[in-house]
Amino acid sequence: MTPDGAALDPKGVADPTVHVIEFNDVSKTFQSGKRRVDALRGVSFGVRSGIITGLIGPDGAGKTTIMRLSAGLLLPNSGWITVLGIDVGKDPTAVQASLGYMPQHFGLYEDLTVRENLNLFADLQGVPHEQRPPRYEQLLHMTGLRPFTSRLAGRLSGGMKQKLGLACTLVRSPEVLLLDEPTVGVDPVSRRELWTIVRNLVEAEGMSVLLSTAYLDEAEQCGEVVLIYEGQILGSGTPSDYSSAMTGRTYHISVPGVSKRGLQRLLASNSAIVDAVIQGEQVRVVLHPDAHPDAKELLPGESDVIMTEVKPRFEDGFIALLRDRLDATSQKITFDQGGRSPLMRQDSAEPAIKVENLQRRFGDFYAVKGITFEVAYGEVFGLLGANGAGKSTTFRMLCGLLPPSDGKLRVAGMDLRHSAAAARARIGYMSQKFSLYGILSVLENMQFYSSVYGLTRRQKQQRIQWALEQFDLDPVASAMSADLSLGYKQRLALACALMHQPDILFLDEPTSGVDPLARREFWHRIGAVAQAGVTVLVTTHFMEEAEYCDRLAIMADGDILAVGTPEQIKDRARSDAQHEPTIEDAFIHLLEEHQRKKEDAA
Repeated sequence: MTPDGAALDPKGVADPTVHVIEFNDVSKTFQSGKRRVDALRGVSFGVRSGIITGLIGPDGAGKTTIMRLSAGLLLPNSGWITVLGIDVGKDPTAVQASLGYMPQHFGLYEDLTVRENLNLFADLQGVPHEQRPPRYEQLLHMTGLRPFTSRLAGRLSGGMKQKLGLACTLVRSPEVLLLDEPTVGVDPVSRRELWTIVRNLVEAEGMSVLLSTAYLDEAEQCGEVVLIYEGQILGSGTPSDYSSAMTGRTYHISVPGVSKRGLQRLLASNSAIVDAVIQGEQVRVVLHPDAHPDAKELLPGESDVIMTEVKPRFEDGFIALLRDRLDATSQKITFDQGGRSPLMRQDSAEPAIKVENLQRRFGDFYAVKGITFEVAYGEVFGLLGANGAGKSTTFRMLCGLLPPSDGKLRVAGMDLRHSAAAARARIGYMSQKFSLYGILSVLENMQFYSSVYGLTRRQKQQRIQWALEQFDLDPVASAMSADLSLGYKQRLALACALMHQPDILFLDEPTSGVDPLARREFWHRIGAVAQAGVTVLVTTHFMEEAEYCDRLAIMADGDILAVGTPEQIKDRARSDAQHEPTIEDAFIHLLEEHQRKKEDAA
């Protein structure tokens, strides 16, 4: 029996008709200076026993607030919450003793080893010493960390840190597990491994999981999904409930001779279309409920439109629901590059970035092992790889932040070995972690960066006004940047990176942790930047974003495994068993093939 009295079946799975977490008309407000923030407004929903429930919503919707309220770390202003039948407001300590909670930024101790971290969290959770060896063995086997028990946590890859964080959360096997965006910032291989672990916990131990995520393909794997927006529940149900509502509204569209980015911009501006995203060599659209699937109406003036109905997915329903809640003016994004005309050098024989036998070693360790590739002016080039593949090191060398150990490297026509400072003046850089000044306002950050880039007073005024308008930053111009939501932080960081109208833009995991709507806005702006002739080099863990790139390079262990268009990369994984592989399928295929070759050579 579970603590709330629900019976377990022979496999240990709790009765799915029982709610292990219940929110009843819950509201929560925060005070930020003179500003009152309504994080939750009359929220009611339940988490069923023995399944994974996904909590999905845009940045700032209230997901983390729900997690912290469920864990008894916050108390509601009104309404009531129960976990395993326990009133959280009356007995938060009892609730905390019954569940496991892994927040977004789990507090591992990086100067302790894997085993020392496990010991510390076992001490904090009061796990008897005699129970620890078998539990540790189970957790280390489950997470694949057994060979690394003596390694310092600070020396683990991002994916391994997430798995260690999960193991520390589970040193005392809880009935309910809360996971707040556990896969943000980790590569697809680690994401799949984490999901395998979570599914096994549910199936083998009857655990009930509430999981928030920014990845909509992960939401599709949940038993149920709760959609939250601006502190209110928009809907709840199975993933198929959301997708089936889109039947007859989802299509692939392509036009011979029209680029996929150009076609996406045309379709996104049409009021009959709710959503338009690049998928392969086509654009996937979701039509308005009242729209007719007529190619002539959607693309007037185009005679060779190829339009094919496709099966709806969870993401289509999710975006359509959110669009219904947004003001019509916020659905369509226009982006003006601010007077920049396409670069004449696009037709030049010289590439924007040229890398030949590039190496970087740290002592005896080679992080980058002699890679070679080129990027043309106006091209969007994706650099993909698992954690520890060497792409961040490559990125830092390309930006002039880290000198190469060997090889040739030219950026914007300049040799970075001899003209790094001059080359940096021609590039814009947006880092994975928000690197602007949190103690400065939005406006002050833009003033600072425009000064760093050496703009004249008149240029500063023009570019700051351009940024405020194009990135919709006017409403938050006086706000401290540290207080912004992730979506606004992303807009500000991109605005500052473009302040001096660079020739080349480097984007290091720019959409990590950002919700799907903000990611769509971001890529719309990047498309306009590339159209104006700016070269864009991007790293990302969102495999669907790789479709926006003209070409990709897949890295592993400091080497490049493949370079080509998204379709060419997917062709590497195409087989009789897998007719239509995704970029993620191809990515996993290439890494597994690389691993087999390493094992055969050993």
